[in-house]
Order: sequence, then structure tokens, then C-alpha cells
Amino acid sequence: MVKPEPESRRQLVAGAADMIRRRGIGATSIREVAKHAQAPLGSTYHYFPGGKQQLATEAVRFAGDTVARTLDEKLRDGPLDGLRAFLALWREILTDTDFQAGCPVLAVAIEQPAGGESSSVHAAAAEAFDGWQSRLADSLRQNGADAAEQLATLVVAAVEGAVVLCRAHRSTQPLDRVAAQLDKLISANLPT
Repeated sequence: MVKPEPESRRQLVAGAADMIRRRGIGATSIREVAKHAQAPLGSTYHYFPGGKQQLATEAVRFAGDTVARTLDEKLRDGPLDGLRAFLALWREILTDTDFQAGCPVLAVAIEQPAGGESSSVHAAAAEAFDGWQSRLADSLRQNGADAAEQLATLVVAAVEGAVVLCRAHRSTQPLDRVAAQLDKLISANLPT
């Protein structure tokens, strides 16, 4: 029997994901995460003996899994519904945070680990991106699309890039433009 995760641990992981999506991993400290999550500082060291690296890795996995659950639910109705849900999720995040938050998975992926070494945080980011692409590709393939893997990679890359542009411009226009083009592209690649 698996013991349920303590609420304070979940708060710390979710809080770390939120801070990373706003500031990046370099500007996110254990102390600030505890304060942001309204959790005792000592609990971070109790739950995350591996320190910031362990907490950040779990935060990226949490963020990746959150998006994956949305995709799993919406892709049941087909790749267009999954695409639209993926886009709607990022639109909501951007507008709800006044363009202050983006994707924590992207945030850690673009930061270089200390000493240039690969890290568990970067591995978690790669796993999250791979999981999203795999889900999209499976749905595209099951619905008769050609080049499903390439389309799925294009969707994830285009949406992540659009999120960055939205934050820079403080507007959803880049995401709206990407959404319209991706919708047309996916529709054109599905049999009628």
C-alpha cells in the first residue's frame, strides 16, 4: 500500500513549479519556495534531502504530469481536441498570471546546469516534452495522420515558442496565431 503524499510536500512541489515558471530555476531558492508555499523551511530539507535539485526535478515532473493529464483527457476525443486543450491551458496560464508565468519545463530546459553537466532537472524536462509529443503523436497516428511524430514535435515546439513570445509582448496574439495555423495543419493531415 502506497502512503499518500503529505499536503505540505505537495505544496512545496507545486510552489516550486510556480516559482520556476515565473523566474526560472536559477532565481528560485529553497527558502523562497518554502515561503511561497507557506510551508516550514525545515520541511523542505525533510522532504527533499537532495536539496534544490531534487525539489526542482519533482516540480518539473509535476508540471509535466499536469499537462499530460490534460492531454490524456482531451486526446480521447481526437488530436484537434487535444491540441485545442493544450493551447487553452497555456492561454489560461498566461492570462491568469498577467503574462508573468510560462512553462516551468521550458524554463529549466533553457538554463544550463552548473558545470555544464546534465542534471536530473534537465532529464525531467526532456521526459515531459517527450511525453507530450508521444501522446500527441499517438493520437495523430490513431486518427490516420501522416508524419505523426513530426507534427507532434512541431506542435510542442510551436506552442512553447508562442508562450515565450506572449510573455515578451504581454499579449496572447502570438499564441492565437500559432493556434490558428496548427489547427489548419492538423486538420489538413487528418483523413476526412
